[in-house]
Order: sequence, then C-alpha cells, then structure tokens
Amino acid sequence: MRILRYLVPFLSVVLFGAATSAGTLDTIKKKGWLTCGVSQGLPGFSVPDAKGNWTGIDVDFCRAVAAVALGSPDKVKFRPLSTKEAFTALQFGEIHILSRNVTWTQTRDSALGVNFAGILYYDGQGFMVRRDLGVRSARELDGAAVCVNSGSTTELNLSDYFRSHGMKYTPVVFEKSDEVLAAYRAGRCDVFSTDQSGLYAQRLKLPKGNVHMILPEVISKEPLGPAVRQGDDQWFNIVRWTLFALIGAEELGVTKSNVTVLEKKTRNPAVRRFVGTEGKAGANLGLDPKWAVRAITAVGNYGELFERHLGNKSRLKISRDLNRLWNKGGLHYAPPIR
Repeated sequence: MRILRYLVPFLSVVLFGAATSAGTLDTIKKKGWLTCGVSQGLPGFSVPDAKGNWTGIDVDFCRAVAAVALGSPDKVKFRPLSTKEAFTALQFGEIHILSRNVTWTQTRDSALGVNFAGILYYDGQGFMVRRDLGVRSARELDGAAVCVNSGSTTELNLSDYFRSHGMKYTPVVFEKSDEVLAAYRAGRCDVFSTDQSGLYAQRLKLPKGNVHMILPEVISKEPLGPAVRQGDDQWFNIVRWTLFALIGAEELGVTKSNVTVLEKKTRNPAVRRFVGTEGKAGANLGLDPKWAVRAITAVGNYGELFERHLGNKSRLKISRDLNRLWNKGGLHYAPPIR
C-alpha cells in the first residue's frame, strides 16, 4: 500500500535528508538505540500487545538490525506511524528505519529520497466482503462502495482496476487503517481493499471474522520492505545485508537453535563465511565478524520469522506461496556472502 503523492512538499525534505543522513551507525551508537517506524497496529507485521510490547515480522526485522549494529535486539524503539507520516519521519531523521509494510515503488525509491533495502514480504492488493453480499469475484463489484486508505498505492490501484474493467465504484477514504476497518465494520462500505496480508490481519479484529471472505483476485504487485534515507551507503548496506542474512540463513539451514553450534563446528565454507569464521563480510560492512550470528540468534532465519508471525504458528496462517525461497518455488533470494 501507500503514498505516491506530495512530491512538492518532499523536495525540501529530500535536501534535508541528503545533508544529514550520513553517519547513521555512529549516531545510533552514541544514542544507544535505533528508532524504527512501524504501523499503527497490523497483526503479524507490527502490533503492540496488552503490555505495549511490539511484535510482528516488521518489528523483528528491526530487532535483527539492532542486534547486528548495536549488539542487542533490545536496543530499538518503535514509533507507530500512519501511511502519510511514514516517509516524512524517515526523511527528517525522526526514525532510522521504516519497517512498516510499505510498498517499494519507483517514485518512493527515487523522488522521495529513500532507498528500499529489499523485499521482506511479497504481497498483492485484494478485496474483503461480507459473505452475505453474495459476491464471489471482484468483477462483480460494479457500483460498490469501497473503504480504502487515503494517499496510498491501494487507492491508486483501486482506480486503475475499476477503470480498466469499465466498472464504477464509490471510494470511502480514511487516513488510518483502523478508521478504514471501523467504517467497513459499521457498514459504510461494501468492500475493504488493501494488501491481502493486511486483509487477513484486519479480519482478526472483526468480532465474527468467518462471516467475511477475501476474494480470489490479486490486482497489483505489492513488494513490502524496509527503507532508509538516501545518502548513507554504510547504513543502507547494513540494513540490506541484515535482510539478506535472514533469507540466506534459511537456505543454508542456519537457525536460531543451531547457529552457535555451527559457529564452532561447521566445515561448510558458505556457512563459515556466514558465521564469520572465514572471510571479511563483517569488515566490509564496518562491523565485526559475528554480525550475522547476532541477527539469527536474536530472531531466527526468515522461515522462522514467517511461520511465527504469519504462517502456521500464527493466528493468520497465511501460506508462504511467493514468500518461499527461490529453490522452493518462491521469490526470496539472497546474494552470496563471499
């Protein structure tokens, strides 16, 4: 989902970010923590529990970065942000990473002055309706009222889809996701549209989730991933290679439970480079040799993250599908550490 507008207001922000983004690693070391921008509450991705502790795959990614850069997954503070606030906060240095189920687009990756470190979750936009509406396909939504986040790629994709199929609809827009869900729950619209993962997550908040169904159509590509400000290549590389470490660990069979054993006993050259007993991967990033070990010790590999927050061990029980490794029929692929 999310922002593709507001280019003029961002021009001054981009200039500001370019002048101040260098030295992020030194900045967070002096502070003793990093600040991570997350959603305002999306189960599976980033949501606070009853005690205010944040959980989700986006949250754990930031914890992995904190472990890599600062030595501990606990040295991170989470800041909930709406779609409209997210990129502004990143550009003005109010956060060091944006890890908030935001879509990697050309405009964001260029005109907004941010760099996406990679893809944490491959998603696509879909539709949720009440079963008693009698609709089984998005092609039957002509004339529907659709609840959607304002200023988002979701809003733009919605317009493209209905226009391309010669259908009409009435958008019912709100800035915050909880406002969109509340409007849908109150019957102010027939349809709720957002990323499919978001639909599964938001359905958990409805009192009778089983009376709502997610339609089969996926109408867009929504590659979701963490972003940093442009202008600090070292920080960009650290965040990007933390993501690659989580994905690469799964492929190598490195898990939270065996990483310390492999660190001492493995003879596999690829694993030895991963755990820092061979090569200079850490030095290349300005880090010590055990940077990747700390990431996996903190949160596990990508497969463990997925299953814990989104897959069979979670309430969402989303199939991995495109989010499998490349050699398992999916799209996730990490360049080699060597």
